[in-house]
Amino acid sequence: MFSVAEAAARIIADIKVLGVERVPLLDALGRVLATPVTSPLTLPAWDNSAMDGYAVRAADLRDARADAPVRLRVLETVAAGAFPTQSVTPGTATRIMTGAPMPNGADSVVRVEDTDDGTVHVAIRDTRDALRNVRRRGEDITTGTLVLDRGESLGPAQIGVLASVGAASIDVYRRPRVAFFGSGDEVVDLDRFPEAVAGSKIVTSNSYTLHAMIRAAGGEPVNLGIARDDPAVLRERIDASTGCDLLVTSAGISAGEFDYLRTVLAELGVELTVWKVRMRPGAPLGFGWLRDRPWIGLPGNPVSTMVTFELFVRPMIRRMLGHVRLYRRPLAVTLAEPVTIGAKLTHFLRAIVTVGDDGCANARLTGPQGSGILTSMARANALLVVPEDRGRVEAGETLHALLLTEDAQLSTHFAL
Repeated sequence: MFSVAEAAARIIADIKVLGVERVPLLDALGRVLATPVTSPLTLPAWDNSAMDGYAVRAADLRDARADAPVRLRVLETVAAGAFPTQSVTPGTATRIMTGAPMPNGADSVVRVEDTDDGTVHVAIRDTRDALRNVRRRGEDITTGTLVLDRGESLGPAQIGVLASVGAASIDVYRRPRVAFFGSGDEVVDLDRFPEAVAGSKIVTSNSYTLHAMIRAAGGEPVNLGIARDDPAVLRERIDASTGCDLLVTSAGISAGEFDYLRTVLAELGVELTVWKVRMRPGAPLGFGWLRDRPWIGLPGNPVSTMVTFELFVRPMIRRMLGHVRLYRRPLAVTLAEPVTIGAKLTHFLRAIVTVGDDGCANARLTGPQGSGILTSMARANALLVVPEDRGRVEAGETLHALLLTEDAQLSTHFAL
């Protein structure tokens, strides 16, 4: 059996970034840039005002104060989108709005709050804005400079920068098409829910969690349905994944009498490079290559499916998308209760992590940890990692957790 780290290394080793596609800028959020972008222009294009106020010469402010304001003649008012027509000379000022170009001769903008807001003459009551509040030409971007490099993840700020340099469409790495199916004669889809109510069948939660997790990771889910415990049906489902970039299966890879999936895959030439991992939940895990595409077989229990997807499938999808950071970073947490594990395996327990106003993270379990208790996963925002050599960890001791959502670090009130 492989350790979790060994299995992760073997699985990710030969996964490659996918090809490049060009998409409209607004469709690029969350993608990874595939071609460097340089700027065809300089930003700001001119010196401009950083706030509403008066463009002046710092030398004219002298010792302006509330009880002895400096009075200057107002030449004109320049709104954003307009350009000044006169130069500022000694004893004069230009009334200016945020973003408007600076007039020649001015080196400061006095905020309107420090004036009487005059339109013919203005009284300035403070010198704090001398040589301030001017955005200089090119302080952000200059023509020909690299704006964003290949491999950068595109968030809202990056989308805004690309728009500012005219990148209406950009090259990004293609989203992987991830085919998936579950197996088992006892499992049905929602259209047969009455049979679940009657107690004769089980609704497939895995089909829905996998679809959601693939989308959340950035892939395009391709649902191949549910396969009966029949080698011929399994082969049909596997054949249907042709053209996809990754095949994910759940259930059917253990050593049970009706677990045919490994046999069928072996007949199709798949050699297992990972089989079984020293972890709980999720020990029965398979990985190999189906001709030119990777296959990963997850266990069938709902929580095991989700935990193994998080640890092994999500990084594969991120690598295909072009991301460099593939794995969640462990966070040190203090246990709010004692934790005991029964087997010498690395355990990934469903937990709720909260970060207090002091910045310290605390963790408690969501309740019973059976691999079929999906509601415990729904309540969790983290996986608490208990090493195989820590049979019991007392309250107040420190372990590590993998945060699954942003929720763990959110607060109920604004605090700095």
